[in-house]
This record gives sequence, C-alpha cells and structure tokens, in this order.
Amino acid sequence: MSDQERWQAAERLALVLTEGGLQRMSARALAVFLFTDAETVTMGDIADRLGVSAGSVSGAVKALLSVGLIERLPAPGSRREHYRLRDDAWATLFSTQNTVVNVMLQAAETGIATTASGDPAHARLTRMRDFYEFLLGELPGLLRRWEEKHAPR
Repeated sequence: MSDQERWQAAERLALVLTEGGLQRMSARALAVFLFTDAETVTMGDIADRLGVSAGSVSGAVKALLSVGLIERLPAPGSRREHYRLRDDAWATLFSTQNTVVNVMLQAAETGIATTASGDPAHARLTRMRDFYEFLLGELPGLLRRWEEKHAPR
C-alpha cells in the first residue's frame, strides 16, 4: 500500500468516525494516531499531516486526551509535547461509557417514577431501565475478559 493510499484510508476512517458522532477534527487527528508509523506525534505533525492549522489540532488533541484515547509523553530535550495512542485506548474509552449508561439509567428511573404501572410509557421505560441495568452489570466482566485475552504473555 502506498503512502497516499494509507492516508486516504485514514481519511475514510475519519469520515466514518465523524458519521458516528465524533467531532470532525478529533476524528481526523485520531486517524493520524491510528495510521502513523511514528512512535509519537506532536500537534505540529498532526497539523502537517492534515494540512490544517496547529490551533485547530489543539482542541482535537485535548478532546482525545480527555476521553483517554491518547496520552502525553515526556520528550526530554524537545520543546514540543509528544503524544501517542494509549495501548488500552479502547477499553478506557468503553469504560467512560459507564457515565452515559448511568445517565440513561437515571432517565429511565425518573420516567418510571412519573408514570403509572398500566401506562405503555411505564412499560417502555421499565424495559429501558432493565436494559441499562443489564448492560452496567455486564461491562466489568466484559472488560476483564478483554484484558485477560490481551494481557502480555
């Protein structure tokens, strides 16, 4: 695969991530982290690769840091900050979804409390609550199995 084909694939992935709800610049920056052959990248590297300003990359890097997908690394002797995709990026991201699951669970509980038991809305909200309770209960075991499967041997 040529370098051009590699980066075209990265841009296609970024488009899919954007369609999935990620901010466009964060998706493009994440694609750089996924497709680079460098051990670490700087904001300048990302900006150069994407043909954008360093300022637009700054917000994307902050967003990726905040959800735990990338990490900042010490770079002795360098005035630039270096970043890389975390080894546990996907499990970390998935773990942060617990907050979303809890919000949905609380929303369902609130709805159940405001509807009568014979009301179709009550039944739908109860099913919603049951689903999110199930999901919340399954997440720890799922993540544990993932870690066991991918633990260094």
